Amino acid sequence: MLKLKTSWEEVKEKIKEANVELTDADLNYNADQEKQLLEHLAKKMQKSPEEIKAWIESVSSNEGKAS
Repeated sequence: MLKLKTSWEEVKEKIKEANVELTDADLNYNADQEKQLLEHLAKKMQKSPEEIKAWIESVSSNEGKAS
């Protein structure tokens, strides 16, 4: 389960700043569909779901922009 320190909406905006290719549809998050979100982003960003999860959590704890 994702451990977010800020709201998903805030995290989503930071993610879109860091990766302009991602759309709102790509980042549609529902807690019971977390696995699908991670797999979708992993495929789109050519990373593993574990890397995507760690990245999202780091974005959530970072006050600035996602990197």
